[in-house]
Parts: sequence; C-alpha cells; structure tokens
Amino acid sequence: MMEQLTTKGKKLKVGQRFNMETAEAVEVNGVVVVPAGSPAIGEVTDIRNKGMWGKSGYIQARPISVRANGRLIRLTGSVDDKGVAAGGGAAAVSAVVFLPAGFFMTGTSAVIPVGAPVSGFIDEDVAFTAGAAPAPMVITPTAPAAGSTVTATN
Repeated sequence: MMEQLTTKGKKLKVGQRFNMETAEAVEVNGVVVVPAGSPAIGEVTDIRNKGMWGKSGYIQARPISVRANGRLIRLTGSVDDKGVAAGGGAAAVSAVVFLPAGFFMTGTSAVIPVGAPVSGFIDEDVAFTAGAAPAPMVITPTAPAAGSTVTATN
C-alpha cells in the first residue's frame, strides 16, 4: 500500500482508487515478468463506517492492475480490515440501565496502513520470452596508451 485507507472521517467512498506498488519481483522460471516497485492501482469495494451501539468500521478493497514493462496487467485479489467493536455486553447493559448511553458507544475505525501487504494475482495471460538471453556486452575498442605493448596469444 502506498497510501492509507481508513473509515475515520467518513471520507472513503466505494469505487475510490488508491496507489500500490509491487514489493517483490514476480518471476516465472527465472524470468522477471513484473519487476519489484512496479506501480499498481486498487479500488475500494465495500465500506462500513463505525457507528452507534459499538458498531466497528470495515473496509474491503481489491487490486485492479499493475503496470510492468510498458504494459497494464489486470489483477485479482482482495484486502480488508475491520475495526474493533465496543464490547457487546457493555452496550447491552447500558441499553438496559440507561438507554441513551449505548447510543453513544462506537467501535473503532477500520485502517489499512501504508506498507500493508495486499495479495494480488495476475488475472490474464501475459506473454513473455522464456529464458531470454541478456543483451550482449558491448566493448568499445580503445587505442593503446603511448609506450604500452599489446600482446595477443592463441
């Protein structure tokens, strides 16, 4: 995760996009298909803000795509977080003893912090060259320095 998602402040909306990046390279048979640090996009799919009677916040999101080697690759997967609910027993007791008190008890907001891991899976066929050889090394010939000798052997 490159940015935090939270239900605190009730600003998060379903459909909202957020930035991520790959933490590790994705390799197939030793060939890097998606380099580490490739930019990715996710989308919020479900939100429940914290509320009365101890209700906690909830966020669900999914990765959408990653950009790798000049190509946009579709992803699938999900990530979620649920805040901590206020004690249900405490809410029930306060409802019996003093009805308005339970009305003011809330759970905590849900938070998916920066750096949180998100599991994503490539959701399409991606063509790549298996066992591609690295580019050949280019050696630029230079003239020998004055006064030096060059010896060739077989």
